[in-house]
Amino acid sequence: MTDNSTRLDHVVLWVRDPLAAADFYEKTVGMEPLRISEFTAGTASFPSVRLNEETIFDLAPLSLAERMNMLPGAADSAGHPVNHVCLSLPGDSFDALRTRLRERGVPVSEFSYDSYGARGAARRSFYFRDPDGNIFEARHYA
Repeated sequence: MTDNSTRLDHVVLWVRDPLAAADFYEKTVGMEPLRISEFTAGTASFPSVRLNEETIFDLAPLSLAERMNMLPGAADSAGHPVNHVCLSLPGDSFDALRTRLRERGVPVSEFSYDSYGARGAARRSFYFRDPDGNIFEARHYA
């Protein structure tokens, strides 16, 4: 990646069990797991999952919260201060995600239509939670 334009690089999610979280994001959401063996070997503090070629989600164990001292009060962010994270998907991937979530018994909301987002009005969207209670919106633009 040589394009240095402004973009989202990563999101850090607090999780109870990083390996279980990585498994959920790989098998249910369809993301590529990263640094699993390094985390298991103790050479990485947390694993990650790849959303796309530019963006990853870091799956930080709650035990790291006490070491978050880059800003006053940063350790207090170990919880759920973010309302939700929104994933924009092509139509077939959107439908496949909803199917996988339902097959695995993950509750999903009803569809919303024409919700406003970064690219205007999304044709359809729905919400779900990961095993740690983080809320995600999946959306499909026309």
